[in-house]
Amino acid sequence: MSEKKITIIGGGLAGSEAAWQAAQRGISVVLHEMKPVKFSPAHELPGLAELVCSNSLRGISLDNAVGLLKEELRRCGSLTMEAAEATSVPAGGALAVDRALFSAYITAKIEAHPLIRVERTESTSIPADGIVIIASGPLTSDALALSLAEVTGDRLYFYDAIAPIVAADSLDMTKVFAASRYGKGDGDDYLNCPLNEEEYLRFIDELLRGEKVPARDFEKVVHFEGCMPVEALASRGVETLRFGPMKPVGLTDPNTGYEAHAVIQLRSENREKTMYNLVGFQTKLTWPEQRRIFRMIPGLEGVEFVRLGSMHRNTFINSPALLDATQQLKSDPRIFFAGQITGVEGYVESAASGFLAGIAAAYLIQGEPIRVPSPETALGALMHHITNADVKHFQPMNVNYGLFPELPGKIKKKERRQKLAERALVALDEWKEQLNIYHRVTECTE
Repeated sequence: MSEKKITIIGGGLAGSEAAWQAAQRGISVVLHEMKPVKFSPAHELPGLAELVCSNSLRGISLDNAVGLLKEELRRCGSLTMEAAEATSVPAGGALAVDRALFSAYITAKIEAHPLIRVERTESTSIPADGIVIIASGPLTSDALALSLAEVTGDRLYFYDAIAPIVAADSLDMTKVFAASRYGKGDGDDYLNCPLNEEEYLRFIDELLRGEKVPARDFEKVVHFEGCMPVEALASRGVETLRFGPMKPVGLTDPNTGYEAHAVIQLRSENREKTMYNLVGFQTKLTWPEQRRIFRMIPGLEGVEFVRLGSMHRNTFINSPALLDATQQLKSDPRIFFAGQITGVEGYVESAASGFLAGIAAAYLIQGEPIRVPSPETALGALMHHITNADVKHFQPMNVNYGLFPELPGKIKKKERRQKLAERALVALDEWKEQLNIYHRVTECTE
């Protein structure tokens, strides 16, 4: 056991994954998590790796870059992927989890590791010495943010919004039908609320007129494109939602035998299917307006809201200006950043960032060169983006195949993605061989 240690600030997906990867390589870790001493405006569970926005880790198919990213992490021994597979709930072509079980699984594994010590205290400043991974997340506390500002300079903000969760036993199942789009998964992984044209137009009108939670005067509201509030999407045109989260394509209403004019999908929040979230319905409507407007949806007229939607500030640094390819701070290489604070967007992307930071920090302590995965891999493509994007226009980004180096020649879209995935997994194996990843994992693995 090494006497040297890594200090990690933040016990979310990135911090937990970083702690696990470093400890699995024989490095002592002190993981600081402020819950339950202090909660952010969006967190509720006391455990580590709490999922806030949704319980979905998105698609599993390699046709989607996030599916490839999950496969890469799985092949590399990611704790996040291990926990997700152990606590999954039905979600068609996506990987979704029971939030509480997922958090409990990761918390138990982290707390049981002999090389990890969890300290439940709020970190208000960056330690003056030693190797540090900042994984405080998009809801970094004000005190720590002030300390970060001293080493990062400008801070950028965007707003994220949380979708409501409803109780299953309060749904009117005479109007709601179970089905997955195009019969994916088990064919009935989602509940669907169909709307006719009149119901849809009335709903859009009320959505646009509904009272919203105002932003504070000193903050500019900039929404991440991939997580826009539903009312912001509706403001782009009356048909926008019908071609977005309310698209009826691939869903046949068994009561009519036809596709509805529009459909709102509900996805199970837990294995018992006692709770469902409104897919794509993240919102900044006030709570009274959410109750009024969302109960206009057929099947939700008398619904009980387990959790209402909310809006919160997300903080991220200008990574292309501040970080090198290993996520080390250029001005102070002992400091790493990981997770959404770097500008990666999404649960899996945050875990991937923490995965790489944990390995890199371990290698730094061991005095060995840090090897960065090729941009041909999903891991490498994502890291290349956040450390090489346009400094003046840097915005959070999900992993996507547009970040990958192009393949030679003209290739059809579907075939292109397949070949990108095949190339990525070959490059991943080469990186793992260079990294000697398996030989460095300790015998602490259960």
